[in-house]
Amino acid sequence: MAYTEANYENAIIELFRHTLGYGYVYAPELARDYANPLYMDELRPALRRINPQLPEAALAEALYKLHHFEGGTLLHKNAQFMDYLQNGVSVNYHDGGEQRAALVHLVDYENVDRNSFTVANQWTIKENSEKRPDLIVFLNGLPVVVFELKSPSREETDVSEAFRQLRNYMHEIPSLFIYNAFLVMSDLATSKAGSITAEEDRFMEWK
Repeated sequence: MAYTEANYENAIIELFRHTLGYGYVYAPELARDYANPLYMDELRPALRRINPQLPEAALAEALYKLHHFEGGTLLHKNAQFMDYLQNGVSVNYHDGGEQRAALVHLVDYENVDRNSFTVANQWTIKENSEKRPDLIVFLNGLPVVVFELKSPSREETDVSEAFRQLRNYMHEIPSLFIYNAFLVMSDLATSKAGSITAEEDRFMEWK
């Protein structure tokens, strides 16, 4: 029996679930806004869990900023998100009639158990067109890793085809890649990781 792309996808999901302890979601079973690449059911509680000292007004402002990046290229928006991811989202909010400033952290780097790690498949996104990347890894509801997998049993496809597919996604559903830390392409025999700016020859072997 041929080892299909679906078989490979399921094997990767099982690796995340049972070896790494990630949560798993089959996206078609979720009620969600297909225009929004964020996993809001995980993002909202994560912000509250990581920032227990801050009021809802501060968290709401952080969510607004995560949805509304200032004009510029995808690269500029991705750089802004990376600053948020590493350093927190700077917000201003009103508290009892006074304006206050704070940092809303997206990740708890000291208490790893406070973060949520989830792998999802069939995560539909509608933007310039409708696309469904093979796998997305969410960190606290943020889609930081996108996988494109190709069947190891189909001779006409390989990691180069996966790279072209990722480039197509970046054109058709660019909002997903605002939040991207890295991309992964694999046909089982070869697995490589790279950034949204990397050409195919700059992707490095995933060991």
